[in-house]
Amino acid sequence: MIKLYVDHIAGQLKVASWQVGNCNELLEEGATVPFISRYRKERTGQMDEVQIAEVRHWFLRFQEMAKRKEAILSSIEEQGALTDELRSAIENEVNPQTLEDLYLPYRPKRRTRASVAREKGLEPLADAIMSMKTASPAQAASRYLNQQVQSVEDALAGARDIIAERIADTAAVRAELRNLYSSWGKVESKLVKSKADSEEASKYSNYFEFSERVDKIPSHRLLAILRAADEGVLGVKVDVRQDYALERISRKVYADGKRPSAETRRQIDEAVADSYKRLLHPSIENETLAAAKEKADIEAIRVFGDNLRQLLLSPPIGQKRTLAIDPGFRTGCKLVCLDAQGELLHNDVMYPHPPQSEKIAAMKKISHLVEAYKIEVIAIGNGTAGRETEAFIKKIALPEDIRVFSVSEDGASVYSASDVAREEFPDYDVTVRGAVSIGRRLMDPLAELVKIDPKSIGVGQYQHDVDQNLLKETLDDTVESCVNNVGVNLNTASRHLLSYVSGIGPALALNIVNYRTENGPFASRRDLLKVKRLGDKAFEQCAGFLRIPGAANPLDNSAVHPERYAIVERMASDLGVDVPGLMKDASRRAQVDIQRYVSDEVGLPTLQDIMKELDKPGRDPRQSIKIFEFSQEVQTIDDVRVGMVLPCIVTNITNFGAFVDFGIKQKGLIHVSQVADKFVSSPAEVLKINQQLNAKVISVDLERGRIGMSLKGLDK
Repeated sequence: MIKLYVDHIAGQLKVASWQVGNCNELLEEGATVPFISRYRKERTGQMDEVQIAEVRHWFLRFQEMAKRKEAILSSIEEQGALTDELRSAIENEVNPQTLEDLYLPYRPKRRTRASVAREKGLEPLADAIMSMKTASPAQAASRYLNQQVQSVEDALAGARDIIAERIADTAAVRAELRNLYSSWGKVESKLVKSKADSEEASKYSNYFEFSERVDKIPSHRLLAILRAADEGVLGVKVDVRQDYALERISRKVYADGKRPSAETRRQIDEAVADSYKRLLHPSIENETLAAAKEKADIEAIRVFGDNLRQLLLSPPIGQKRTLAIDPGFRTGCKLVCLDAQGELLHNDVMYPHPPQSEKIAAMKKISHLVEAYKIEVIAIGNGTAGRETEAFIKKIALPEDIRVFSVSEDGASVYSASDVAREEFPDYDVTVRGAVSIGRRLMDPLAELVKIDPKSIGVGQYQHDVDQNLLKETLDDTVESCVNNVGVNLNTASRHLLSYVSGIGPALALNIVNYRTENGPFASRRDLLKVKRLGDKAFEQCAGFLRIPGAANPLDNSAVHPERYAIVERMASDLGVDVPGLMKDASRRAQVDIQRYVSDEVGLPTLQDIMKELDKPGRDPRQSIKIFEFSQEVQTIDDVRVGMVLPCIVTNITNFGAFVDFGIKQKGLIHVSQVADKFVSSPAEVLKINQQLNAKVISVDLERGRIGMSLKGLDK
C-alpha cells in the first residue's frame, strides 16, 4: 500500500520513488522539513523544502484515505457485496473522488424515489429494461401491477427512477461528466435581484453578468464570486451544454453495443435525462465548484506564502538603539526608546500635530531622548499621521548619523492587544506595545513578525475565504523556513522566535529561555542538552539552526551541524591548522579536496554546503536595508494627478496586480497588465514585497479612492 502512495507522489512531484520513500521515512522518524532539506540531501536526492512539505502533505492525505478505505470495505462487506475485484479497485485507488464513486452504489442512502420503487417490487422491471432484454417495456410492466402500482405508466416511472439512480451511481459515468465539466464547464454568476441596491453588491459589480471557463478562471475571480455567493449577492452555477452531457452519459449506457427496441430506448433515454437533471448535474456541479475552489485556494495560499516569505526576510537594521514612534493626531505620538537588544528603556508621548500643535515642546523632547538614550535610528509607523510625523522629525536638528525610517504598521495593533504582548509588557497599554513593535520590526522584522498571526500582516488575497487548515499549514511552514534559513541567536532570541526553530516548539523554547535566565548565556551548542526535556533527537533537529556568536568553537556560530564538526576538524588537521585557522584563511580552504571526505553517510552536497559555510560563517542571508523617500508633492489623494511618476514601495502582490504605497492612505494598484513592457502571467515574476520603484499614475478615481499605476516604459 505504501508503495502505491510513494509511486503516486513521485509522479506528482516528478521525482524518483526512492526519494519520496526516503523522505517519508525521515518524516516518520520525526525529522522536520528544514532539517531534511538542509542536512539530509543525500537521503532525498536534494529535494527542496517545497517538495518535502508536499510529500508530508500527500502522506497525511493518504493516511486519512487509508482510514476511509477501511470504513468503506467494512460497510460493503457487511452488505455481502464485496468481491475480490471491488476490493482490489478500492485498495488501489488514490483519487478521493473516484474512491467515493466506487462506494456510491453501496453507500446507505436516505429514502429516494428509487428506493420507493424497489419497495414496490419494480427492480426486476428496471433490470429487464436496462439489460435491453425486453422489446416491449409496457407489456413487461403490466406484470407488476398491484395495489401499490396501479398503472403501466406508474410501473415504468418507478423502473426509470431505479435506472436513473443506477446511472448516477456509475463511476464511469461520473468520471466522464466530471471531465466534461472541468474541461468545458463555465462558471456563471448573476446578481440576485433583491440585492441590486444593497451596499455590499457594489463591490461585485464586475460579476453581475459573468461567465468564464472553469479551467481558465483565475483564482482571485473565483474566490470573489464565491464570497459574493456566500453573502447572497450573486447566484452561481456551472453551465455545460446539456446535449453534450446527455450524449456522454448515453455513450456509457449503450457501451456494450446492444441495439434496444425503440420503446426500450425511449424508456432508457428518459431515465438518462432524469438522472442528469435531477441527480448528476447538481452533484457534479457541486464537485466542480469544490474542485475549482480547492485549486483557487492552493493558488491564493501559494501567493500568500510567497509574499509572507519576502516580508519576513525583509532587511533588518540590526542591533541599534532605536527611538520608535507610533504617530497620531488627537491622541498624540507615542514614543519608546529601545536598547540595541530591543528592550524597552523609556516611553513618552508628544503632540506636534493639531489640535494641540505643541511643536516646540515635541522638538525638545525628541532631542532630549536622542541624547539621553544615545539613539542611532528612528522608526516611524506609516499609519495615520505617519507622513506628517516623518516630516516633523526631519526638521529637527539631529546628529547627522541618525537615520529615519518609515515602518509598516500592518499587524502592530493585533500584536499590541495579544497575549504575547501582554505577557511581555503587562504594565503598559496597547499604545506603548504598538510603538515597541514598530521599533523592533525595524531592528529585526523576522524576530518581531513571528509574534503576529500571518493573516493579520496584510500580504494575502482572500485569506479568510480559503481552506484555513491548508493556509495555516503553509504559513507555518513559511515562517519555520524563514527562521531556520536565517538562523537564530541562541542567547538573545525570544521564546516565540525559538519556537519556530526546527525540532523545538513552544514548550522547549520556554525551557531554553528559562535555562538561559537561570544559568546565563549558552557557551556552546552542546549545552543545549542540559535543557530540560531537550534530548538527542531535538538536539539533532535544532542545533544546526542555532547560533552562538563568540563561542569558543567558531563552528557554533555557523550552519555546520555538530554531527559534521569532525569532518571540518579533519580538514583542518590535514592542512596543519586548527579549525579557527581554517575558517580565517581562504587560501587554506582553497586547498581542501572535498572528494577525500566523501563517505557512505556524507556526500558532495553536504560537503559543498560545509565549504560555503566556512567561507561566510553565520552570514545573514537578508539584504541590507535602504532608506526610502516618498514624494513631498503628494500628501493626500487630492494631490495625485494622472501622469505623475511617484516613488513607491510594493506592499502586497496578488495574481491580478501589485499594491504599492506612495505615502498616502490609499494604495496604488499596478494591474498585472501594467507591471512590465513584456507579457507576464503574474506580477510576482518581476516584483517583490518591499521593492522600491517608481510608478506612473494612469488613473485616479476620487469617489472610490482607487489609483491605477503603471511600470511600463519606466526604469524600475
